[in-house]
Amino acid sequence: MAATAIVLALAVYLTFIVARWTNHGSGLRLWNTTSVVHEVQSLADLVTVKYVMDKVVVLEDVKWYGENRVLLLAHGVVKAGIDLKRIQPGDVTISGKKISLHLPPPSITDAYLDDRASQVIDHTTGLLRAFDKDLEQTARQNAVDDIARAARQGGILDEAKKRGQAELENFFKHAGFEQIEFR
Repeated sequence: MAATAIVLALAVYLTFIVARWTNHGSGLRLWNTTSVVHEVQSLADLVTVKYVMDKVVVLEDVKWYGENRVLLLAHGVVKAGIDLKRIQPGDVTISGKKISLHLPPPSITDAYLDDRASQVIDHTTGLLRAFDKDLEQTARQNAVDDIARAARQGGILDEAKKRGQAELENFFKHAGFEQIEFR
């Protein structure tokens, strides 16, 4: 029984040694453009940046017979990344251990208000005015639009591109590529 265990252990050891000598299980897999596109597309939306911003929004609806006003402290979240589902076979070039990709431009993938952290500070309805339930909703939408615009101006798309490229470079290095180029 001990002899059988020794022979089994020796067989496993030799299997690993032979695999290392013949380079099986290591190095670059044979990739073709279609398989790379499929693997990259399976990552879907590569969201790489998240900005959290606060914005004060004052929205007034003034008429001669009174005003409606809402003061909103908006806590917003903006996410940006690269939509990898848009990569096509023509966007990928493989040459040995080098891969070259044309990535779609980064975009804002999501912009929303965190309802738990956002709050209406003041909601005023004039004496002769009816309560306007849509005013707060309009203020919230304006806040989302302003926060997304501020994130764009703050460089969220450039940061998403840089981080997306870094993540994909890491992904491709693990897949066995030695040179990764983004066009």
